[in-house]
Amino acid sequence: MVDKSSTMDTVIKGKTNKNKYLLIALPIILVIGYFVFTSATKKRSLNVKKVEITIKTVENSFFEDFMSFQAKAVPLNSMLINIIEGGAVQEIFVENGDMVIKGQPLARLYNPNAELAYMQQETAIIEQINNLNKAKLDLRNQELNLEKDLIAIEHDYLDAKNLFDLNKKLFEQEILSKNEWEKTLENYRFQKERMNIIKQSVKKEKLANQIQIVQLNQSIGIINKSLGILRMNKKNFLITAPISGRLSSFEPILGKTYAQNTSIGSIDDRKGYKLIADIDEFYLDRIAEKQKGTVDFENKVIEVQITKVIPEIKNGRFQVELDFVSSEKLDLKQGLSFGVKLNLSEKIKTVVLSKGSFYEETNGKWIFVANGNKAERRPVKLGRENPLYYEVLGGLKAGEKVITSSYKDYKQAEILNLE
Repeated sequence: MVDKSSTMDTVIKGKTNKNKYLLIALPIILVIGYFVFTSATKKRSLNVKKVEITIKTVENSFFEDFMSFQAKAVPLNSMLINIIEGGAVQEIFVENGDMVIKGQPLARLYNPNAELAYMQQETAIIEQINNLNKAKLDLRNQELNLEKDLIAIEHDYLDAKNLFDLNKKLFEQEILSKNEWEKTLENYRFQKERMNIIKQSVKKEKLANQIQIVQLNQSIGIINKSLGILRMNKKNFLITAPISGRLSSFEPILGKTYAQNTSIGSIDDRKGYKLIADIDEFYLDRIAEKQKGTVDFENKVIEVQITKVIPEIKNGRFQVELDFVSSEKLDLKQGLSFGVKLNLSEKIKTVVLSKGSFYEETNGKWIFVANGNKAERRPVKLGRENPLYYEVLGGLKAGEKVITSSYKDYKQAEILNLE
């Protein structure tokens, strides 16, 4: 009996110890859990000096969708100076930038091989012309010989006819024998037929000769044109101005050999200028002909308009041409650079945010909003942009202050403590 009581007392003691340990451990577990929970839910913060950041105020202002780019002035019309016949530069008569008139000599080339080839071609062509002229002369001599033969034959016919008329009377008077009369009659018939045949032959020969002479004259005309072109080509060693204007990029070097169809400069006609610009391909779908913009020139705002869009992409850029809308004559120079402001839409009043380098890290999806000595991360929605502002579509209100400088060191932070 005593043993059973002792056993029961021991069991109760063990349970009491377990309860005591549980009561001690429970507060510790709760404390640890609290610290784990708070550390897990606590926002990551970072201390930042105000002098290291840029803070801008969100504004309710007019937003103008425009873009800016650089354009350079080029002549409305210009013409390349091409080398038609290659050779070495022997003489230079003008300098780059000079004003020249159409046909004025600019430089002279020398190419002995080409000149020798021209001489040989010219000699061959002249020989062809001489041969054709000789053929014409032979045909005319042939006609003269036929005319001479015809005269002789006609003379023989007249003699035969006169004899026929005389002997006819004598034969009728029975003075001439029948045998002599028959000889006279046969000779007259022969001379008459002979003359008729020769006349027809001469007529045909003349007609054929006339056709040949016409063909020979046509051939001579064509060959003479070829000779003229050849002699004109010989003048291609002298480079002349194709139009009147100012020389540009004209820098030939004495003694240097230039190949055929090489360009050695251009001439600007100075009748006006246009602007040419290379623009990022991002804007290709937003730019079209007749869009207007402005440039600043001599403290004046000058209106310009897009006249041509060249959609071919080269190195991520495409080209546009712009003309000056104003009829005012501007004292421009080739290569002069302009900053063009191109309007992409009308002005609207909306919430806007100054542009900044924060966009590189956030892609416009979130931003730090400053309030007192703290700045808290907030999701935002940005729309269109121009070189100065972003259009705010959501997440920000006018009057709020935001950090617009780089977030490169703050990408993991959710709160910035501003010192």
